[in-house]
Amino acid sequence: MEDEQSFSDICGGRLALQRRYYSPSCREFCLSCPRLSLRSLTAVTCSVWLAAYGLFTLCENSMVLSAAIFITLVGLLGYLHFVKIDQETLLIIDSLGIQMTSSYASGKESTTFIEMSKVKDIVINEAIYMKVIYYLCILLKDPVEPQGVSQVVPVFQSAKPRLDCLIEVYRSCQEILAHQKATATGP
Repeated sequence: MEDEQSFSDICGGRLALQRRYYSPSCREFCLSCPRLSLRSLTAVTCSVWLAAYGLFTLCENSMVLSAAIFITLVGLLGYLHFVKIDQETLLIIDSLGIQMTSSYASGKESTTFIEMSKVKDIVINEAIYMKVIYYLCILLKDPVEPQGVSQVVPVFQSAKPRLDCLIEVYRSCQEILAHQKATATGP
């Protein structure tokens, strides 16, 4: 079963949350950010090139124009490949673990997997970032102190969804964690 719902990020931008229910013990959440706006890309490129043309008319050196074009292209490629994330995915399987995938605008993907035996809990945490923001995070068990937390792994770092979206994902994750604990302690 699959459904999609619209939410907004902490800045008011639009986000789309796709939920895929594969089984009671396996769910996937895909949070999609808006694609790169051609209008903003054109505005930034034109302003850099106009500034370069202004410098060119003052110093009459063609290297200024060449450098502006080169820096703009390298900057755009770097932004698309290392910064702009189009989609973040959280896949949770109670018998295996949690997989987090970030898909960049260039097509590059970054995946992190956490074994379920290392997961203590999934919580919504709050932080102060010029205002109070909420984020979903995975608490990892401390191997030395069983009741302690060794690490906090934030989820959906790039999209920064608001609390209403996080609650949807949180409740579903808690259902899977409860199912996993019930099957682990069962006969």
